[in-house]
Amino acid sequence: MLLVAGPGFSDSLLENLRQELERNFRVLKEKADPAPYFLSYAVTDEEAAALTASFGALTSDNQGRSRTLDVSIRVGSPKLDNYHRVRGDRAHFTQGSPIVLDDNPRAIRRRLWLDTDRAYRLAAERLIKIRTNSQVKVAEADNSDDFSAEKPLTASEPAPAFLFDQEQWARRVRRLSGEFNRHPAVLVGSITVMGRKETKYFVSSEGTQLLHGRGFARVMIVASGRADDGMELLTTESFEAVSQDGLPKDEILAAAIAKAAKELTALRSAPVVEPFVGPAILSGRAAGVFFHEIFGHRVEGHRQKDETEGQTFTKSVGGKVLPEFLSVVFDPTRKKTGGVDLNGWYQYDDEGAAARPVTVVEQGILKTFLMSRSPIAGFPQSNGHGRRQPGLEVVSRQSNLLVESAKKVPDAQLRQLLIGEIKRQNKPYGMYFDQVTGGYTTTQRAGVQAFKVIPLVVYRVYADGRPDELVRGADMVGTPLASFAKILATSDRADVFNGYCGAESGNVPVSAVSPALLVSEIEIEKKQKSQDRPPLLPPPSAAGGGI
Repeated sequence: MLLVAGPGFSDSLLENLRQELERNFRVLKEKADPAPYFLSYAVTDEEAAALTASFGALTSDNQGRSRTLDVSIRVGSPKLDNYHRVRGDRAHFTQGSPIVLDDNPRAIRRRLWLDTDRAYRLAAERLIKIRTNSQVKVAEADNSDDFSAEKPLTASEPAPAFLFDQEQWARRVRRLSGEFNRHPAVLVGSITVMGRKETKYFVSSEGTQLLHGRGFARVMIVASGRADDGMELLTTESFEAVSQDGLPKDEILAAAIAKAAKELTALRSAPVVEPFVGPAILSGRAAGVFFHEIFGHRVEGHRQKDETEGQTFTKSVGGKVLPEFLSVVFDPTRKKTGGVDLNGWYQYDDEGAAARPVTVVEQGILKTFLMSRSPIAGFPQSNGHGRRQPGLEVVSRQSNLLVESAKKVPDAQLRQLLIGEIKRQNKPYGMYFDQVTGGYTTTQRAGVQAFKVIPLVVYRVYADGRPDELVRGADMVGTPLASFAKILATSDRADVFNGYCGAESGNVPVSAVSPALLVSEIEIEKKQKSQDRPPLLPPPSAAGGGI
């Protein structure tokens, strides 16, 4: 069945939101104490379909639609309101609610009425606690306002209709997943294809009225197995596009499945790494995750004001934080780079601010932070990076991270520079990090200011001309300030890592675009391994017996 949604947006829904907001805000201003000074309604309408197949058969087939309402109400004043962060308090202030899919005015307005009342009561109660807290606690280092005034916007730019051919994709993923049967080392092999469209409605008491949206499609290939010593092994390949039409043809997907399976087979017999510190090259995708984890999270604006955060760069504006040949731009307005669709693009953020490119680092010098409408010292306005997963509170988040370099060399020359660095340091080898699956970082003061990037495919590189050696069990670890100082040069070709980032405001789509990096020093630690061994029985044959 070909799923074709209607136009995907509702002018009547936007009008119902606007009218009910005006009514509720007027009544609360007249009768409530304390009175609100800001109110916004946001509705996220999501349509999605997904299919997963493994070894020639479907394992899941899902499709659906949902709408989530988020009410934001502020009482007090922009200087001090109910969203003021109390030291150590990371609780959600409000919680999203499902809202009807039909554009039924009575049902919509009833949900808005109840959620507005609930949100106001929580806001008033929280403001009392915040005012009390400010009287008995020590003064905060950053006493900037809690909310910024922004110019109201009006726009209607709905996403295209949602198209996802469920029957065609079911046939394709069944056939493609059967390729895993050729590879006995693959214990679990799957291919998942998904399509999604997101339409967002936003109105506020300031006069902002926005209707906008985007599409997203993805194919995810996963192969997993186990080495004889019990270590779990994983390889992946993924493809992203704004719609199903941008996803690869079957021959490309089949080649990706074969690549993932062959790499997994090779990993089974690859030697296990030992802890190591030395020179390395990070592929463009690995470098993108590296920058996202250890740099991007540390320039999110709200972390500069939160006293529980490590505040790595809070006092570094105007100072050198990266090598002078590197610049970092966050640009949510960019939809593509090098012909690849970027996952972190959007037109307006989740507070109704227009998306815009932000140069955070210019030639190594820190210029600014990623800002929502929560001001920090020296940065009183939003730059369009207030983001959230529906149902959670907005904070400043990353979008499309773009690493730009003025010290670029071809890949072959970058490799020669690595070999020269291995010799200079008299190391037995260097490392090449080819594929990664993600990572995480600790930014709070209570924890260690550290990061971990989780590689999947890693090679030892020898200076004496021996072929590169595939290894397994390596995790890349380190601390941010020390790691940035080790970057020596970059390649002249950028790669894209598309994914989702999870933080306080939930999962949001992001991209990282970076050239490969040569670093003089990176630390790896051994990955934890399981005590389980591979299966004792051989896999079944096509006829039903063991091979």
